[in-house]
Amino acid sequence: MTTGQTTTTAQLDDTVDGDPGLFGAPAGGFASQADAETWLGTVWRDLAAGGVSAASLFEDDRLVYGPMSLEPS
Repeated sequence: MTTGQTTTTAQLDDTVDGDPGLFGAPAGGFASQADAETWLGTVWRDLAAGGVSAASLFEDDRLVYGPMSLEPS
């Protein structure tokens, strides 16, 4: 039985293994897009310092937005 619930996940570019979990993202994804956006807004400086050049958010397999550059303008 499908509940119809979606999962929002983050994809990171230019990291050693691209694992958002290294920066505190939940392994199964976020319960909502708002939760993912809050996490990204909180850790983007850490991501950039860790070598991440861009981040994207996906709802299931659909790109919600991104890639969003984390490099200084």
